[in-house]
Amino acid sequence: MTGYRQVLAVPGMAPLLSVSLLARTAITADVMALTMYVVLGLDLSYAAAGGVAATLTAGVALGGPLLGRMVDRRGPRAVLLVTTVAQVVFWLGVPVLPYAVLLGAAFAAGLLMVPAQAITRQAITAMTTAGQRRAAFALESVQGELSYVVGPAVVILCASTTSPGVVAWGVGAAIVAGGAGIALLNPPVRAEGEADVGAAGPAPRREWLGAGMIAVLVMAFGTTTLLSGVDLAIVAALEEAGQVSWAAAVVAVFGVASVVGGLIYGVLPRPLPTWLLLGLLGLVTIPAGLATDWSWLCLAVVGAGLLTAPTLSSVADAVSRLAPSAVRGEATGMQSSAQSAGFALGSPIVGVAVDLSVPAGGFAAAGLAGIAAALTGCLLVRRSPARTRSPHGEFDRAGTPQPREVSAGTPQPQR
Repeated sequence: MTGYRQVLAVPGMAPLLSVSLLARTAITADVMALTMYVVLGLDLSYAAAGGVAATLTAGVALGGPLLGRMVDRRGPRAVLLVTTVAQVVFWLGVPVLPYAVLLGAAFAAGLLMVPAQAITRQAITAMTTAGQRRAAFALESVQGELSYVVGPAVVILCASTTSPGVVAWGVGAAIVAGGAGIALLNPPVRAEGEADVGAAGPAPRREWLGAGMIAVLVMAFGTTTLLSGVDLAIVAALEEAGQVSWAAAVVAVFGVASVVGGLIYGVLPRPLPTWLLLGLLGLVTIPAGLATDWSWLCLAVVGAGLLTAPTLSSVADAVSRLAPSAVRGEATGMQSSAQSAGFALGSPIVGVAVDLSVPAGGFAAAGLAGIAAALTGCLLVRRSPARTRSPHGEFDRAGTPQPREVSAGTPQPQR
């Protein structure tokens, strides 16, 4: 645990992770809050609620790289202030907007969603040394898992006791508070010695968006496709067994296992390749479909849970190493977009598999999606020139060799 103590001792790191957790928990709950409002507040169908969720998710996916590019040029505070104001306007208006207007407004809100996750990842890269970074990203991935466990559950609980419009306001207020808090902290997105924000023009994409970066983005997409599919497969399996009320317990076990896995991974002496972690995650997901009741399913998802946070943290770490400092925001935004696309497509893919076969087919489809992304990533990494030895004398992180430790205050060559 020494590595975690060192990371949390970095000036500004503990407040950043705390405020970011608030923002990310609320952002994770936004789709559920809108679903509850459309179904309970507007008395419309779940299909209508899915339409709002889809437009919001599409906006987030498209807006990630654009906001990241603005962070590269203008710095985090300016982008956070603009997006925070946009969220104030949207969430205040949710309870009074007719459905048709809400669809368009949700897309705009997605485009201008507070980039808490992306800025936190950039700040981690800027504030830590190479030796601290894996533990730091492990903490960040654990933070993400906690937000997914807590956020939607709190919204469902509150929606059962109060007005769905008030719940929407509460989620919006938490997003705004988180965005404003990060803006107040104004964390650095460049290490000391790197080019100042906006001082140098952005590096051409052909210099950094090569096979190595594309491999990581494919694996980011594959990871969240798998995770989104597993959520649906759990519900489908328990519905067939007549135990759907236990779905929350199974998801909670999955989340706790992921937190434990992330914490263990962050203190391992050496990292594992991202493609290997994702491939193993896909492999251990498939047998979960053999579970016959909720207790066995709880046990079956532990393996996948233990590998989830390590895979997500490895993806984030790889992006931070492959992206030159001048375009780190855009690259991180692309990572967020790839993950959002995976979350959006995972459920429909697994849903088709379940409809055409049995619930076990859902776990198989999710696992195979992860394995396919891992194999694609592995092949791209092996073709990438980034695997040749760098001036640091080590391979790049996408293939999972590590650069020699460099202080966050030491200028690093562009990769």
